[in-house]
Amino acid sequence: MSLLRVQDLKIHFPVRGGWLGRATDVIKAVDKVSFEVAEGSTVGLVGESGSGKSTVARALLKLMPATSGSVMYRDREVLSLPEKEFRPLRKEMQMVFQDPIGSLNPRMTIESILGEPLQIHFKEKTREERREVSAELLKKVGLPEDSLQRYPHEFSGGQRQRIGIARALAVRPKFLICDEPVSALDVSVQAQILNLLKDLQEEFKLTLLFIAHDLAIVRHMSDRIVVMHHGKIVEQGDADQVCEHPRHDYTRKLLDAVPVLS
Repeated sequence: MSLLRVQDLKIHFPVRGGWLGRATDVIKAVDKVSFEVAEGSTVGLVGESGSGKSTVARALLKLMPATSGSVMYRDREVLSLPEKEFRPLRKEMQMVFQDPIGSLNPRMTIESILGEPLQIHFKEKTREERREVSAELLKKVGLPEDSLQRYPHEFSGGQRQRIGIARALAVRPKFLICDEPVSALDVSVQAQILNLLKDLQEEFKLTLLFIAHDLAIVRHMSDRIVVMHHGKIVEQGDADQVCEHPRHDYTRKLLDAVPVLS
């Protein structure tokens, strides 16, 4: 059963010039993209920087407007929903961002960062209840409870990403978009975060859209793979099939870029 269905999604940006600022051209950041994400599965969205994969992710959560197309979540059309009607769905659809430094407010304690989404979506919870939930979330991602009173700059990159994951899980989402969640981390830390995501997916019964430019990482995480190039999907299918029998030249180039241990 499909939790998410994307059909013919287009995100175009006008290029303006001249004295009157008229549109002289258009950048097709995303052009006729279609794919599905089955409930409980992980779909990997892979492509080099500028391929449009992060733009797709932001459009799915209505963080940027789509030019046209359809995004169905639990058989509800997302793109046309007014913000008031979409707000309850934000609880179910969360994102882990690429930059664990830029995505955390440096002026807020970890308790405030984790408590903010709880305060927005669970207004009935008291401050003490929010604190208890935040402490439990930190435990889930492998950080001690005394982290609550500290600030983001006091943590390493991998620890900050764990905090970002905890924040995304605070409202108990069903669908989690991981937008290049390990690309800013040291190689030694990447495997820890990937294994953590797999464990949390099983525990919280999550459906994942996992975005990365490294095909080896995407294969490790995903049931199905969608390959994007210049805003278009050039190949998609079962993860092992795409990696072992690629049909498109671009997919082969991504495979050739995967480092081989000698």
